[in-house]
Amino acid sequence: MAVMRLRSKQAMVLETRPAAEQRVLLHNVPWQTFEHLLEVLGDKRAARLAYDQGTLEIMSPLDRHESAKKLIARLIETWSLFQNIDIASRGSLTLRREDLARGVEPDECYYIQNESTIRRVARTDLRRDPPPDLVVEVDITSPSSLRMAIYAALGVPEVWRYNGETLQVFCLEPQGGYLMQSTSRELAGFPVERVALWLEQAKIVGESAVVRQFMAEFDQ
Repeated sequence: MAVMRLRSKQAMVLETRPAAEQRVLLHNVPWQTFEHLLEVLGDKRAARLAYDQGTLEIMSPLDRHESAKKLIARLIETWSLFQNIDIASRGSLTLRREDLARGVEPDECYYIQNESTIRRVARTDLRRDPPPDLVVEVDITSPSSLRMAIYAALGVPEVWRYNGETLQVFCLEPQGGYLMQSTSRELAGFPVERVALWLEQAKIVGESAVVRQFMAEFDQ
């Protein structure tokens, strides 16, 4: 997305900000169309879909989005090893409930408390199986207007959202909405307040160097 700013009376300078996501919203879309798109587009597509009672969101992530979500995933998975926490990574698993007319594909998701419950499940069915305990969402340039409501309806206990500057933790409350917290309930002790710093460092020293630094810090 380009932004024009007047720097002086003589010159106008064009500055650019790198985009991270592109989103399209469609309304009055039947559930069957959402399911048909999932089937036709297949598992290897770049676009991710979200559906909320007739509204369909199609999100196409770009490089900045993908690098952020993958590094967050690596930090979560590395930290769980050092803390001896069993987790089940499900990536962008499609979470859907036809009876609720809602479905969504997170950037990353994990079973933690329910890892042993889901361990032998070959195909997740949220009418029978629990939702992931933790979902990771990267919303840098165009925040989603649908996804948090969908996660709440599906009963996802915790959502991490990275907006390009900070990582925010949202925990599901008994009444059904999310409340922002300073710490994670699902991964107690994880240094969420430092994730944004590590993501910025990765732009300078590289992703692997940040993960090695992360490992060295917690391998005490």
